[in-house]
Amino acid sequence: MSDFWILRPMGPLLWAMIGASLLILAIVSILLRNTSQRTKAWVISIVCWITLIGFFVYKYYLSIDPEYNVLRADMGGFNWWGEFPLHLCNINLLLMPIAVLTKKRPLMSFCFFLGPLGALMALLMPGTGFSDCSIFLPRMLGYFGTHLIVFVAALAIGTFGLYRPRMKDLLPLIGTIFIVSLVIFGFNMLLRTTGLYPNSNYFYNVETEGNAILEIFYRWIPIPFLYELPSVLILVPYAALITLLFRLFGKEKDSQEA
Repeated sequence: MSDFWILRPMGPLLWAMIGASLLILAIVSILLRNTSQRTKAWVISIVCWITLIGFFVYKYYLSIDPEYNVLRADMGGFNWWGEFPLHLCNINLLLMPIAVLTKKRPLMSFCFFLGPLGALMALLMPGTGFSDCSIFLPRMLGYFGTHLIVFVAALAIGTFGLYRPRMKDLLPLIGTIFIVSLVIFGFNMLLRTTGLYPNSNYFYNVETEGNAILEIFYRWIPIPFLYELPSVLILVPYAALITLLFRLFGKEKDSQEA
């Protein structure tokens, strides 16, 4: 097998896949340009639901992958309670259909800003067992396929014209992130205290797991969940910059202000 098909962080194959995904997004955005917002919302929703089905198929193959279980032995191996789509990136598969079909701006801003960011971080910094392997392995196809779709679907909320960020969205965005994170933290505590999954760490709001940025935050605030609060220092400038770019190069539509 050609070395090209070995997927490595920052490698040519990964960038080719990201580029192809963005190209597909551009083509679909053009094809749907003259369709209704409702149709665009349904396209995103259907893509998310199909991806969710594929997500659990991928997790099944992960559960019977002996190499993965060895690599994750320090975390107790594969555990279904630790494999739900509740991480910062893939939780968007659950939230995006709700956001675009109900037109709830706080949810749309959550998906639009955090979906691409979380998915891109997962793609560029894959976890144990998801790098330096053939892309044709089921676990590699599942992992990277899921995150690429989250990346593109979340961007589509903006490119389809369903959502245009505004500066006044930033405060509701922070509030939505806090509420979602708090719910996930409660779920983590439930799984840990009941013993269903003692290592539950969705959203990384219980342990840093060696993440360099979170390690810095934990030194500032050595308390689970609360140590992630300084992430607002990164999120707000990032969201403000994206919003400013939309103001400069995008065109507000009255129908999107509702």
